[in-house]
Amino acid sequence: MEILMAILASILFATAIYNLLQKQFLRIIIGTVLLSHAAHLFLLTMGKLKRGNPPVLVEGVTNYTDPLPQALILTSIVISFGVTSFLLVLAYRTYTLNKSDNMDELRGSSDE
Repeated sequence: MEILMAILASILFATAIYNLLQKQFLRIIIGTVLLSHAAHLFLLTMGKLKRGNPPVLVEGVTNYTDPLPQALILTSIVISFGVTSFLLVLAYRTYTLNKSDNMDELRGSSDE
């Protein structure tokens, strides 16, 4: 199962990098979203996808799951949501002011 998750995360990383290298601002935002999802899957895969009881100390239970990957993923989800919402507001503001989302047109002239 870990190999399947690693392959899926690598596909997401590849499509994210492809979208990050595009000229449209919205595709760049999609690339950052895919990159964050790939990082979530990668963190989950590093936790070894173990099954077991919840990490609550009870007598007689020896097989616990590790809560650290879930905590890291939850923190990463909150951070990526903040970054995504900021980028979407930035894209909306940029489009309303400049009527374009092409990065070459937003760069401005080099005559100055």
